[in-house]
Amino acid sequence: MAQTRAAIRYAKAIFDLAKDQKSAEIVNTDMKAIANAVSTSKDLSDMLQSPIVRTATKKSALLAVFKDLNKLSVNLIDTLIENKRINILGDVAQKYNQLFDQSQGTQVAKVTTAVALTDDLKTKVLAKVKELTGKDAEIESIIDESILGGFILRVGDIQYNASIANKLSKLKREFTLN
Repeated sequence: MAQTRAAIRYAKAIFDLAKDQKSAEIVNTDMKAIANAVSTSKDLSDMLQSPIVRTATKKSALLAVFKDLNKLSVNLIDTLIENKRINILGDVAQKYNQLFDQSQGTQVAKVTTAVALTDDLKTKVLAKVKELTGKDAEIESIIDESILGGFILRVGDIQYNASIANKLSKLKREFTLN
């Protein structure tokens, strides 16, 4: 919880600074790359979390992986290292992306399906997001075979569960109550 609050504070600070310098979009691109790399690369994540790896090594590795970072993004890495908080870099990057999306009036809809999304289902999901929130959204697709079919939609605080597993669970509850 404390790390989440710290990540939000760092993200807000870098976002405000980037807005003032009119480079919020460029920094957002950097933060997307960082968040994606940290979440998909176990080695990178482990290196950031490791108390054994020296901070100088962490910094040089990050700058080698992310070669074309904006000056503000490099300053964020320096600040996190200086404050012994480099382990939350991925969280800060995710929070920054959320702040940027909110400022642009867009949102990310996480769609969990049993199979890859078809174009038809994407259209239906985007229509449902528009109906629920009144805003447009980008779709982040998650595949989870345990839901059997249908989809689970999460947009901000709203969750819409149209999965077959959920419907079967409801039927089971109805039969056990009667």
